[in-house]
Amino acid sequence: MPAAAVDQAISVDRADGLAVRMSGIRKRYGETLANDAVDFDLRKSEIHALLGENGAGKTTLMRILFGLVRPDEGEISIAGTTVDFSSPRDALDHRIGMVHQHFMLVPGFTVAENVMLGARVGRGPTLRHSEVERIVAETGERFGIHVDPRARIDDLPVETKQRVEILKLLYRGADTLILDEPTSVLGPLQIEALLSTLDGLRDLGTSVVIVTHKLSEVTGLADRVTVLRHGRNVVTAARGAFDERQLAAAMIGREVEGLPRRRSQPDEADDEQSMLRVEGLTVHGSTGGRAVDGLGFALSKGEILGIAGVAGNGQSELVYSLAGILDVVEGSIKLAGQDLTHATVRERKAAGLGVIPEDRELWGLALDMTIAENLAMARVVAGELRSKRMLSLSRHTSEFRALLEAYDVRPPNPQLRAGALSGGNQQKVVLARELDRHPRVLVAASPTQGLDVGAANFVLGKLVELRNSGGSVLLISTDLDQLTTVADRVIVLYRGRIAYHGHARDADTDALARAMAGGAAADPADEAGDPQ
Repeated sequence: MPAAAVDQAISVDRADGLAVRMSGIRKRYGETLANDAVDFDLRKSEIHALLGENGAGKTTLMRILFGLVRPDEGEISIAGTTVDFSSPRDALDHRIGMVHQHFMLVPGFTVAENVMLGARVGRGPTLRHSEVERIVAETGERFGIHVDPRARIDDLPVETKQRVEILKLLYRGADTLILDEPTSVLGPLQIEALLSTLDGLRDLGTSVVIVTHKLSEVTGLADRVTVLRHGRNVVTAARGAFDERQLAAAMIGREVEGLPRRRSQPDEADDEQSMLRVEGLTVHGSTGGRAVDGLGFALSKGEILGIAGVAGNGQSELVYSLAGILDVVEGSIKLAGQDLTHATVRERKAAGLGVIPEDRELWGLALDMTIAENLAMARVVAGELRSKRMLSLSRHTSEFRALLEAYDVRPPNPQLRAGALSGGNQQKVVLARELDRHPRVLVAASPTQGLDVGAANFVLGKLVELRNSGGSVLLISTDLDQLTTVADRVIVLYRGRIAYHGHARDADTDALARAMAGGAAADPADEAGDPQ
């Protein structure tokens, strides 16, 4: 079905059983109209997926519903009563809660302490720890979310932290949940468990809005889906009235090109060909344990090596140690034969290392600086542009504008603050900055996380272009379909060690998923040294 036909799909009847109705919502940021007379509703005991390209207005709409942003125009009604939210507390008072993509948990606290933190517990003295733990355990039992209330957040895997976030809201009485990209850091088995949890909550009467870019999850989970494009409603349709291709076309207004495919015969990573060689690498995590534990691998020239794994199994520490942010406890890192184990960030940049960090807001960009200043930053760090010339960036304006246009950054204005861009456009700025320097090796950590299908395919296409021109890419991702399509080889990390290694063309996604969940390694010899 062409995009135009999708746009005209018949919406379901909205008259009865509504938990939330948003009518005529408008929100403008300067010249940008984020929401343009958007209508959105959520039924009771329904899972409703909200889709759209980055910058389509999804997050703004949900932030309005949760009281984080006030609309310029429009009306919100809850169970038929008009409301006016000025803060998240107002939303919670009306039993609406939001699980953010970046969890809002205190690492040193227990599950029970996080669940109770800031909650209204009525009058009287503070509850004892044992009483708090009992109440939290009973809440989890009631909703089928089983978490040890005495466990410290520091010690929990990412999927359990997410359950704690959901439990926090259910404890506060929320019966409408907004989940922002809830599967972006999960592996296949963890995603399956989350979807099962959401199914159970729906059966218990909870209404769920899920903002996601993983279309396969929408078709199997959502009762309805609403697509926004350029801040406007495009379509609202019931399950069975859409498929993944139609949704993708509705999101971007055209048919979507497939992912660029890997080469049929990838090169092996040997001593002469390897551009990046890691041997016996050990790096400590934030709690002091071995986040990366004796890791070894080699990346050849003109290759994409995929690193899979559920978040929290050493991928972040691997990236930070390669970038020079975390110290190496044991082992070595070499780029084209040059030892970078204890090199500075500047020396690594000068040697030809590029890095796309997993958290673009924390590590990838200075959000309060202009796009031009962010683009110039890598050149300054590498010593290619003297810092005193930062005052003369105007002479580079045309060059930076052309770069932004080449990477489809919208708007391509170098003088805008980086923080004013949508997440997808921020990621394109980081990509443009790193690839403009023609790195020998690019470490790309979750480069498509939170991006819509069009933006994600654009980013992956650029990585393939780098590979095909002789560059080398270390691609860290939780998306197995993505890795098995564009990567030449795939490694799975589990607790900082290799649990699987093989050619992408031969990869069994079930085996990869089992390895991500702690199953046996594909070949125990892989853990002993370099996968060849």
